[in-house]
Amino acid sequence: MTKQEHLKFMKEALKEARKGLKEGGIPIGSVLVKDGKVIGRGHNRRVQKKSAILHAEMDCLENAGRLKASDYARCVIYSTLSPCSMCTGAILLYKIPVVVIGENRTFKGPESYSKKFVKLVNLDMPECYGLMKDFIREKPELWNEDIGV
Repeated sequence: MTKQEHLKFMKEALKEARKGLKEGGIPIGSVLVKDGKVIGRGHNRRVQKKSAILHAEMDCLENAGRLKASDYARCVIYSTLSPCSMCTGAILLYKIPVVVIGENRTFKGPESYSKKFVKLVNLDMPECYGLMKDFIREKPELWNEDIGV
């Protein structure tokens, strides 16, 4: 995929992040793309659902529904933020070959490990960075809870 295509799908993930923020949650969004079409979308809903595990990528995968291994092999997952260990585990479990992140300055998941198994593309988008930076400044306790600090 081209950078233009990656930016197009990351904008969809950003819509999800903003939706989560409007709902009182943490502004992280994700979309799952198969053959150039969004087949799943989600946002961090830990606060909204009182969930221990509903990070954006987990919500996205859940909303995509059950897929075959051959389907996942043709997917790209987009996340506005570097996936954490839990979400990276799900991505690796389903062997999604490409992970595109919006930024990793506010949080960096186990990228050096995941790069052994997936192609990782960091768009380093100011829009993703600004959204998280502002949220972390405004709600540090909630952010620390989300990342297990």
